[in-house]
Amino acid sequence: QVQLVESGGGLVQPGGSLKLSCAASGDSLDRYEVGWSRRIPGKERELIATLTTFHFEHYAQVVKGRATNSQDNAKNMVFLQMNNLGPEDSAIYYCQARIVGTSDNYWGQGTQVTVSS
Repeated sequence: QVQLVESGGGLVQPGGSLKLSCAASGDSLDRYEVGWSRRIPGKERELIATLTTFHFEHYAQVVKGRATNSQDNAKNMVFLQMNNLGPEDSAIYYCQARIVGTSDNYWGQGTQVTVSS
């Protein structure tokens, strides 16, 4: 079982950038499909970025072109770089890891991102 801890959230001005980090322990992330989801207040959690074990990247339309999901297996970490942030990106961001075809699906506690001037 893998444990995930996100960091890097905070307050950022519109148009700014942020890099979220996710540190994993308990298992090696190279076995997992990793990604990020977010929960905007009043809405359901939405998956915004996925990086498969074959290193294919998938992004939701709402972040495509503004987000980069990356992984450092040596550090057992996942990252989400977000650029050109707007108030609509304010949300709790969650790191997640899953093994496709199994019930192994894990999330971190989340990190708050607030985009405001």
